[in-house]
Amino acid sequence: MIQKSRAVLQNFADATQYEWLETNGLGGWSGSTIIGAHTRRYHGLLTAATIPPATRMVLLSKLDETIVTDTERHELGVNLYPGNTIHPAGHHYLKSFQKNIFPEWIYEADDIQLRKTIGMIHGENTVVVWYEVLEADRPFRLELMPLMAGRGYHNLQQAGPQMHWDAEFSNGIFHNKPDGIQDVYISMPWAEYRHSPRWFHQFQYPAEQYRGLEYSEDLFNHGVFTITLQKGETAGIIISTTDPKAKNASILLQEEKRRRERLLTDQPADDMVRQLVLAADQFIVRRNTDQQNNGDRATVIAGYHWFTDWGRDTMISLPGLTLSTGRFADAKKIIKAFAASVSEGMLPNRFQDNGEPPEYNNVDGTLWYFIAVYKYLLATGDKEFVLKEMLPVLLDIIEWHLKGTRYHIHADTDGLLYAGEKGQQLTWMDARIGNWVVTPRMGKPVEIQALWYNALMICVHFLQLNKQKKQAAEMERKAANVKAGFAELFWNETAKCLYDVIDEKNVPVDEIRPNQLLAISLPFSLLEGKKAAAVVKLITDTLYTPAGLRTLPVSDTHYVPQYGGDQWHRDAAYHEGTVWSWLLGPYVDAIMKVYGEKGKLKANKIIKNIRYHLEEACVGTVSEIFDGDAPHHPRGCVAQAWGVAEILRVMKDYALTATPAKRRKMEAV
Repeated sequence: MIQKSRAVLQNFADATQYEWLETNGLGGWSGSTIIGAHTRRYHGLLTAATIPPATRMVLLSKLDETIVTDTERHELGVNLYPGNTIHPAGHHYLKSFQKNIFPEWIYEADDIQLRKTIGMIHGENTVVVWYEVLEADRPFRLELMPLMAGRGYHNLQQAGPQMHWDAEFSNGIFHNKPDGIQDVYISMPWAEYRHSPRWFHQFQYPAEQYRGLEYSEDLFNHGVFTITLQKGETAGIIISTTDPKAKNASILLQEEKRRRERLLTDQPADDMVRQLVLAADQFIVRRNTDQQNNGDRATVIAGYHWFTDWGRDTMISLPGLTLSTGRFADAKKIIKAFAASVSEGMLPNRFQDNGEPPEYNNVDGTLWYFIAVYKYLLATGDKEFVLKEMLPVLLDIIEWHLKGTRYHIHADTDGLLYAGEKGQQLTWMDARIGNWVVTPRMGKPVEIQALWYNALMICVHFLQLNKQKKQAAEMERKAANVKAGFAELFWNETAKCLYDVIDEKNVPVDEIRPNQLLAISLPFSLLEGKKAAAVVKLITDTLYTPAGLRTLPVSDTHYVPQYGGDQWHRDAAYHEGTVWSWLLGPYVDAIMKVYGEKGKLKANKIIKNIRYHLEEACVGTVSEIFDGDAPHHPRGCVAQAWGVAEILRVMKDYALTATPAKRRKMEAV
């Protein structure tokens, strides 16, 4: 359980640094700051995935409450307006916030205590808001004012005739189509409704302002609902894109609670593991659930709030999100779904919104696919699926890489994998500003060679299992050629580490970056012994932080200490010192390979050092990136799949534990 005190909640500046997130397994979400003051355009009570998982709309932005007694009105909502005006200032009524299975709030106004719980329902664009009156010496009225956005999740709404004002309210159910197309239902049994359509103007979203984007929005209110309550009574509100007339809020919430509790069955008692298992659930979603595939295609949302499903992120995340949590059926669905999208030996880099064709501009996502399939086999023993269905796909991918595919991706004469063309970024360090490639890595990047070697060795293993000895021997010769070529080109004797890339002119680039860890950490290592130990020591000394690994050391002239500002400044910093949480996974793997069982003490310290982060930013999950300089403020997506997945994976793989961090103090690794 994660809790925030009254002192934090009643300080607007402090409280708005914390966020909560609920998701629905379709790509939709519900979320805001812990006091309900939106700071992002992506905050909303119901953000629906209208075409799962990528096409998403912020439909109902807020549901602001007011407690009305015979003598007083206590407005519980919190909104920020121009001039740093906070109105209403309902956070002063907050007694507590906690996040366990669901986020919960307790409001205290005079003698009234009201508990609110918000839960999103899996497989539906549906949110339940549940109120319980804990204390009240007399009946009171609870007024609920829905504020509608009705727009795409990347956009902002402005007052105008585009908003549909008319609404129906019958048998306790409100119905409106804010954009004239998408249905929004609000079920409030026993409520009265007063229709009073009006705009509320200039809600301010400071997180967007910090990102150099438009940050002011108008929201529309159709009317106000009123429910009379007294001590011991409850009220359940259902907000949905489908008619909830046959649904019960209490039953929906209890069923969703049981579903989440089942995810924790057979998980260790470690609080951090349990939080990460629940966080992992938020990224596994259905894709294009139509009659043809019956919702059997699964994928991974790379990050909330603005990422969709990316091939690279999905494959890196798959072991931690699915195999470490025992969700083998989901792992198989994801692997099969991406197999159907392979083109010219490549996995899509990302699926686009609005049904546009997928993009294939990456080299590493396809190679991570081999790691995911290999770990799936190790976890499940499902040889029937892997050898009969996946092996032909993997062998076809190898053939395309050997002969050449898009973006000049091909095996060179030395066996190493070349990738790149001008103006394209194909590795995970993919920031580009116009024609400026921020981290040019055209040629032979170090982690691509590690992934290529692993792809070949994994095929060797599968071919041997399939009794294809001749083909296995031929593949093994190719892998040996890669290992020899790598040893000849990549060792930087001066710095006692690996070059980050051998560029298109065959010149080694001697930047110290975390990519070299993959030559040690992956299942089949390219670097071992003293050289591997030297790399791990250098990474520890120059790149390690409590939140993850820097992408450049502080001493590098290109190092950027903070990530922020407009898109130009953010992209310029993205891989130039910015800390990435997901890299803790390969880092722990490398430590365990270099030090063996003795490395477990170091690995445990790494987990203890990141434990604090689950109680900051978006509570209970892991942020995408952090500032390179201390105090390593969380940035980017508030919830990132591979950050959650990789920390969870190594905790489960090596039985690592973390004690709750009372303060942010790094233990030496």
